[in-house]
Amino acid sequence: MSDMAVGGPASNTAAAATSASKDKTMNQADFLSLLVQQMRNQDPTKPMDSSQMVSQLAQISQVSATQSLQTSFDTLSQSLQGNQMLQASSMVGRSVTVPSAAGQLQATGLDGAVNVPDGGGTVLVQVTDASGNVLRTLNLGTPGAGLATFHWDGKDEGGTALPPGSYGLKAQAGNTAVATYVSGKVTGVGMTGSDGAYLDVNGFGGVLLSQVAQIN
Repeated sequence: MSDMAVGGPASNTAAAATSASKDKTMNQADFLSLLVQQMRNQDPTKPMDSSQMVSQLAQISQVSATQSLQTSFDTLSQSLQGNQMLQASSMVGRSVTVPSAAGQLQATGLDGAVNVPDGGGTVLVQVTDASGNVLRTLNLGTPGAGLATFHWDGKDEGGTALPPGSYGLKAQAGNTAVATYVSGKVTGVGMTGSDGAYLDVNGFGGVLLSQVAQIN
């Protein structure tokens, strides 16, 4: 039995079909050329309806405008991503505050903030362990609306220093639970593609540039 040659007539036919399928896309010039040919070869006794021709021209113009608009949006998106990276790179070495329900205890302690609503009342921040047990409660008094900062020295209620690691954060203003934030230095930047630029924050990890609540 003879061996079948690779790339013979069958494969050539498939390649030709693939190439032909790629050429099926009609652009504006192709459409206008077909329209002209249709007008030249129309039946003199049954001329083309002018309203139909105008409708076809309007449709191809709309498609062309949509394609042009999409190209403009793509260009704008690339430009905005470049601006985001430039903005993010200028934040390396600076401290930022980002939303988080946990923080990393460093040798110097843990810095964070609470988002206080209007008329929030007394603000309490609870530091918890992995099991949710409260290790320390920080009383921030009655700060005004906005971000109220706090510092935890890494000690529990009895004054015992706790080991470095991750600790949970919970806060309430009066009887209302409120969001907590942690602070850390930016050590690097990157680009996710779909979500834009992100920052590497010491003691926290990666966070989107759009999530930064405060730059210190």
